[in-house]
Amino acid sequence: MKYLLKGGTVISGSETVKADVLIEDDKIKEVGKKIAEEDATVIDVAGKYVFPGFIDAHTHFDLEVSGTVTADNFDTGTKAAIVGGTTCIVDFATQNKGETLQEGLDNWHKKADNRSSCDYGFHMAISEWNPHTSEEIPHMFQEGITSFKLYMTYASRVRDAEIYEVLKRIKDYGGIVGVHCENGELIDELIAEQKNAGNFSPSAHPVSRPACIEAEAINRLLTIAKLVDVPVMVVHLSTKEGFEVIQSAAEKGQKVYIETCPQYLLFDESKYHLPGFESAKYVISPPLRTKEDNRCLWKALKEDKIHTLATDHCSFTLKQKEMGKEDYTKIPNGMPGVETRASLMYTYGVLEDRISITQMCKLMAENPAKLYGLYPQKGTIQAGSDADIVVWDPEYQGKISAENQMQNVDYAPFEGYNIKGRPEKVFLRGQLLVENGKLLKENQGKYISRKRGTL
Repeated sequence: MKYLLKGGTVISGSETVKADVLIEDDKIKEVGKKIAEEDATVIDVAGKYVFPGFIDAHTHFDLEVSGTVTADNFDTGTKAAIVGGTTCIVDFATQNKGETLQEGLDNWHKKADNRSSCDYGFHMAISEWNPHTSEEIPHMFQEGITSFKLYMTYASRVRDAEIYEVLKRIKDYGGIVGVHCENGELIDELIAEQKNAGNFSPSAHPVSRPACIEAEAINRLLTIAKLVDVPVMVVHLSTKEGFEVIQSAAEKGQKVYIETCPQYLLFDESKYHLPGFESAKYVISPPLRTKEDNRCLWKALKEDKIHTLATDHCSFTLKQKEMGKEDYTKIPNGMPGVETRASLMYTYGVLEDRISITQMCKLMAENPAKLYGLYPQKGTIQAGSDADIVVWDPEYQGKISAENQMQNVDYAPFEGYNIKGRPEKVFLRGQLLVENGKLLKENQGKYISRKRGTL
């Protein structure tokens, strides 16, 4: 199939250009002015922005958490993703305790293969480090897994010495490690203090995971990474204090990548003092922070000091959240976001001059593609790249509502938020799959074997 997108403004991470885009089969064939129509289906996109398909490099679909499973699996989650303009996600294949990395990867292929409506890759989340796990690392690279995840909190957390060993091993192969930075031991102590004081409500959640807990863990991670002399990724950064730790290291020459999420830009800790059990919707880790933290992260985005913007999509229904009605530590941590990320960032980022439209492209397409070994196959509109394209309608106006979302949850964290702009059309490898918010064809996504990334 051939499509010619005529008269739009093509967006990259560095510039905007009025240009036509010719799609042939699954690739972009040509980008330029006044491309001959030939035998292509012509689509007039004058007045529209033409983005590369967005990439969400932090999702949790079909994940067992707190005695339950996320509400969104790869079927529902990827439908929501592509309707929202995300044409590729990178989820976390997870090695459970007692499993090999290969068993973890096989489990995630079973969950995702032939069920996804956008393309997908996997990070490998390492929960258990031992000589056999170490021996598996080269094979993971052969399987197209070039990025890894470690937790410094939860039951799956690894010790500092293990982080050191993992970083050394991954460095040998040119991979990247993303780390959830919170001090798990101190969190356990603070939780016990809250419970001893009789506070079992969601209001105790941010108290037991304060900003200094994140900053301390980041500092410890960067100390280890400095010893190994390897870049690392701090995922879902939430605090000014943590950002300052990273900047201090960066000023001394250390390479550290930063990811944040819309919830840490647009929400604050007041969400933990809502009436009834409403606050449970916002029990996520790390928790929501202060307005000062919000401002710091927006400023860092504006100054190109944050590299990617993902969602940490980890969805649960209100009924699932109610598992923690009597004890906030039993509330499954996480919230949805994969469907609304682009519209939120355009409305509250670009239109409010907190970021530019090229920065939006860089944060949500170009940088994650480069960092995670997808570029130039994805993350850019140029000849030879996959025809993953979002035609963006800047004039669309609407309101976020749980009633009309594709995400498989019965609430919307951003309920009632006005949005301006949304994907009018979404192409995945040359197939027109979304038009005006409607998914035209399901399950067209495929697994993407990734290379070593560079950014």
